[in-house]
Amino acid sequence: MSAVISTDDARLDLDVIHGYLSRSSYWAEGIPRELVARSLRHSLNFGLYEDARQVGFARVVTDRATYAYLADVFVLESHRGHGLSKLLMEAVMNHPDLQGLRRFTLATKDAHGLYRQFGFQTLSAPERFMEIAHPGLYLEKERAS
Repeated sequence: MSAVISTDDARLDLDVIHGYLSRSSYWAEGIPRELVARSLRHSLNFGLYEDARQVGFARVVTDRATYAYLADVFVLESHRGHGLSKLLMEAVMNHPDLQGLRRFTLATKDAHGLYRQFGFQTLSAPERFMEIAHPGLYLEKERAS
């Protein structure tokens, strides 16, 4: 498989990204299309393409100086098992705007092995981190409408 990774937002296929996040992800199930579009406008996006068709994605929320959060990483199921997630992560980790950061974080339920290959590890001081979490938020809003 010959794959290309691009940070050109004009190449992003919102249908593919929204489709995966809203129907196939455990973290954004039911997310409205408009929210996905807004998240793309305010992030550093990595599209993974094969024959001009988008087959994967990663999004980094960052100030491009001190902090970054990796989110919404996926490779379509039909394209898994060919090393594309590693290729995508290499592009993210080598991007010039993401070098020399003080902290780079992510959250995952099941891809620890992938991310460890790129230097991510469990929080060194989890007691310092706090969150406001709303799991199932998009599904709740969908049921209410």
